[in-house]
Amino acid sequence: MTTTTAPHAERQAVEVTGGRPLTGRVTVQSSKNIALHLYAAALLADTPLVLHGAPGILDTGVCAAILTHTGTDTVACDGDFEVAPAAVLRPVVHHELGAKVRTTAVLAAALLARAGQVDFPVPGGDAFCPRLIDRHLAAMEAAGATITVDEYGRTIHAALPTGAELRPFRVDVSTPYGPSLGATVTALLLAARAPGDSLITSPSVEPEVTETMRFLAARGVRTAWGEDGLHVRGVSWIEGGEFIVAGDRIEAATMIMAAATTGGTIDLDGITLPEIPDGQRQVFSDAGVHLTAHEGGIRAAVGRSGLRAVHARTGPHPGLPTDTAPQLAAMLTLATGTSHIFEAIYPRRDTHVAPLRAFGADITSTGQDIRIHGAARLKAADVQAADIRAVTALLLAGLAAEGTSTIRGMYHLRRGYGHLLSNLVTLGAAITTTPGGS
Repeated sequence: MTTTTAPHAERQAVEVTGGRPLTGRVTVQSSKNIALHLYAAALLADTPLVLHGAPGILDTGVCAAILTHTGTDTVACDGDFEVAPAAVLRPVVHHELGAKVRTTAVLAAALLARAGQVDFPVPGGDAFCPRLIDRHLAAMEAAGATITVDEYGRTIHAALPTGAELRPFRVDVSTPYGPSLGATVTALLLAARAPGDSLITSPSVEPEVTETMRFLAARGVRTAWGEDGLHVRGVSWIEGGEFIVAGDRIEAATMIMAAATTGGTIDLDGITLPEIPDGQRQVFSDAGVHLTAHEGGIRAAVGRSGLRAVHARTGPHPGLPTDTAPQLAAMLTLATGTSHIFEAIYPRRDTHVAPLRAFGADITSTGQDIRIHGAARLKAADVQAADIRAVTALLLAGLAAEGTSTIRGMYHLRRGYGHLLSNLVTLGAAITTTPGGS
């Protein structure tokens, strides 16, 4: 049994009536991005495994279906992601399902580690820029695999020599835009099963990586940071057991910005202040959004002077997460002054810019740089976006705009947020779901 996508999910839209301050207390879901990488890591377990706190999002259902297709007994239900090893493993990432998520290469690495070969599609998921996987493939080759790509460039085959095991390796996962998070996890999963000592140079230090390391360490895989990179000592057996998925720092930041755009005050449970990256907290402070710790959670409110313009730059952890930049842009349309957001992780991330202009925002993008002139008086609009964070940014704009807006792209929102809409309603937002849109 796996979670499934409702047949009408891709056609849904929401109507949002703005101007209502969000006030109250809600719980942040477990991390989407961490969970997706742990779903791949779960394939390495030689005994049954349960991930507790699996977020109730569409991507969880997709990953459960991908694992089931490999012959792995998988159940995603009521916050638990239960996996039992396949009696006969089919080393294929389902092409259609794989096109729905961005972690296909990470899933493929786990299958390669277990079966010695794998077929998988190029990454899917959000389409705000191309998803390069050259560092993932470099890790597979370093571990002894030969890589071939079909004539259409859509399906990749990786295979070890017949009868061979993964070999310890050294691989560099740096890119022109910084360390590759996904490739670091891909290399980690391969190294966990390669007998001996492997080295990942220029590794990412994002929580997705450190949580995967924590998961592996609890199962006997030795990992250690060194001056030359991330050292991994592989093992021949990986226990299952239980593991709890950490809170979602991206959803927490999104909820904080939703409160800020509406002039409200909210309390968040399920995440602590130290889990919000330093760069995110600094931007909030510069913008006039005050965060305080409370009973194991976070309280967020805008200061009396209101929102202020900021100059921000996305970056690797503990910098400003790129997955919060579109929502930040929406919030800063209401800030006094001129703001700049420089996207340093991806070559471009601006699919939210044109729809925000439909609300009356004075926002432009040039390459990796986004400029916002505030404070704008946002008015209702009918808009659409095709990636998770962009559609979330439009939702925030709708919460602040005068009148009732229609936001399309709810399929993408539900890929990343299980209870965002209901949490916003709990806090006082006026949101209704309609059958139209996509």
